[in-house]
Amino acid sequence: MTDDAVPSSPARPQARSPRGFIDRRARDLAAERKILSAVAEVYERHGFEALDTGAFEYADALGKFLPDADRPNEGVFALQDDDDQWMALRYDLTAPLARFAAQNWESLPKPFRRYAFGPVWRNEKPGPGRYREFWQCDADTVGSARPEADAEIIAMAVAGLEAAGLPAGSAVVKINNRKLLNGLMSAAGVASEAQKLTVLRAVDKLDRLGPDGVRLLLGEGRKDESGDFTKGAGLSAAAAERVLAFTAAGAGDRSATLSALANVVGGSAEGDEGLAELAAIDAALSGLGVGPDRAAFDPAVVRGLEYYTGAVFEAELLLQTTDERGQPMRFGSIGGGGRYDDLVARFTGERTPATGFSFGVTRLAAALKAAGRDLAADARGPVVVLVLDQARMADYMAVAGELRAAGIAAEVYLGTSGMRPQMKYADRRLSPVAVIIGGDEFAAGTVTLKDLDLGRELAAGVTDNAAWRAERPGQLTAPRAELVAAVRRIVDAQAGGGAA
Repeated sequence: MTDDAVPSSPARPQARSPRGFIDRRARDLAAERKILSAVAEVYERHGFEALDTGAFEYADALGKFLPDADRPNEGVFALQDDDDQWMALRYDLTAPLARFAAQNWESLPKPFRRYAFGPVWRNEKPGPGRYREFWQCDADTVGSARPEADAEIIAMAVAGLEAAGLPAGSAVVKINNRKLLNGLMSAAGVASEAQKLTVLRAVDKLDRLGPDGVRLLLGEGRKDESGDFTKGAGLSAAAAERVLAFTAAGAGDRSATLSALANVVGGSAEGDEGLAELAAIDAALSGLGVGPDRAAFDPAVVRGLEYYTGAVFEAELLLQTTDERGQPMRFGSIGGGGRYDDLVARFTGERTPATGFSFGVTRLAAALKAAGRDLAADARGPVVVLVLDQARMADYMAVAGELRAAGIAAEVYLGTSGMRPQMKYADRRLSPVAVIIGGDEFAAGTVTLKDLDLGRELAAGVTDNAAWRAERPGQLTAPRAELVAAVRRIVDAQAGGGAA
């Protein structure tokens, strides 16, 4: 390089979010906080205690999510600690609970009932609506094998979803039992685990393909619209019809469904055990006042059956939903869970019964929004105190301090722009009120308040700029001593949907 050459500047990093990670602003966070606050109140009312485990777990504690590789980072985000042990960001909230229960079992009340919420991380390929980081909320009972423990979790899930903003009857928790499915497999002559999984995958497509499509997948196979062929389970015609009769048994109420199921799987030891558990769940749900419109038996529910050991349940949104273009869409599942009696045993060697329900907080907020129930619709920013005289900054700060002391969120505009950009700033902050104190107001001992919601509403009917300036829609003047009371009237009127 010559003496007069100009050294090249370092390359600037590109401002971009990592794939599968999203930035969320106040409105999204407000909606999720409302959900969590409402659900936590329900869970605590049912006697569940809050628990927060760390973001990292030792990789071997994640169980089924740990790949067989020297570097365990497939499916999880892992790193090696300075003691050469692999740690991974938690994949869900259940595996940390199993580790915690095993580690503290002697000192815990039994059964142990806990709820938890927080971010989880999955090292998977991101896609539309599929992120590598998202929030979950779980409730679990560890240490009770009673079907009533399942019923309580189901009833609590129903109450939690309704408290979060879903009207009664707008979602249903569908319930099945792995033992029934095992009894069905025996009755249908399904021998191998591979064939069993193929049958279950076929049943899982019932909503999308209908009985005819599932019948093909239970038999030799099915060719889709693109011409791709999916090999079937190879069941006989009679066995396939038996499976379809099982999935169709959920057409009535819970009692009728049990009777129909008994005709299909009754007689096998495991099938009868599953029927008895569902009968106990039905009785408990009835005692808790949860009818079949909110919790129904559905034999077509197939959910992680290599993981669950008994009851399985899935919450489905029934409300009509629309996508971002306003087109009707089926939202589907918004949460689920079931009984998993083998998870704690990975640590202790002793089978420990457990059951729980989980939902994605971000997904539930999205479901509510898609159904026209946006919890962030009324999210507001702070009252904005405009700065019209730089020499009076201390006075403006005093105004904000007075509002904050009264419990009203407020901020002083700290930019350098004039009044019009400041008003635009207040609009972008979703501020309910702009406080305007200029030379005239200081001299008169008054404040001018701009009700921004009312101003927008009134301005919509004013077509002449001169008239708009003369009328100053949504604007009022109050004595300085009455600042807090006047602002509160406006804020309360906006919250109540009326004018001040």
